[in-house]
Amino acid sequence: MKAPYFFGYGSLVNRATHAYPQAQTATLSGWRRAWVRARERDDLVFLTAVPDPTARISGLIAAVPNADWAALDARETGYRRREATDAVTHGAPDAESIAVYAIDPTDMLNEGQHHILQSYLDVVVQGFLNEFGEDGVAEFFATTSGWDTPILDDRAKPLYPRAQVLSTAEMALVDHHVARVKADL
Repeated sequence: MKAPYFFGYGSLVNRATHAYPQAQTATLSGWRRAWVRARERDDLVFLTAVPDPTARISGLIAAVPNADWAALDARETGYRRREATDAVTHGAPDAESIAVYAIDPTDMLNEGQHHILQSYLDVVVQGFLNEFGEDGVAEFFATTSGWDTPILDDRAKPLYPRAQVLSTAEMALVDHHVARVKADL
């Protein structure tokens, strides 16, 4: 039986944050990543996919067993599940359909104080490093907008619920790329 899949482009790329089966790398065309402020939590920004016909982003697809979306929908609170099957390039012969979670533009906010949690960014970068290597990390930073948003350093006491422990080398890699994108602003 074919199963529905999701395409993850942020924290879902980090397999340590979930136990979804049949995970494998994939590419989503017609979308880009962006840090955006959302109604769900107006003091933080979330990584979302934004339609962009000229863009493509790397990520991970994984099966949703028995089409039971409840747990994943709960994890992705504030995001809307959208059909993306025809936009995803992958090697999963049993992927019946593929969804991507994105914040609805009507739920995006433009004003106010907000920040990226360092622990959230660390999880995302660790996932990209594990799946795509250092070139994949560089590609993540290059294909994501919103780096003008302040970053709250919560590494000592992570606020992100799925925070992971990073090695010294992983933290240095994140810090290197953050400094590079901030310098380019």
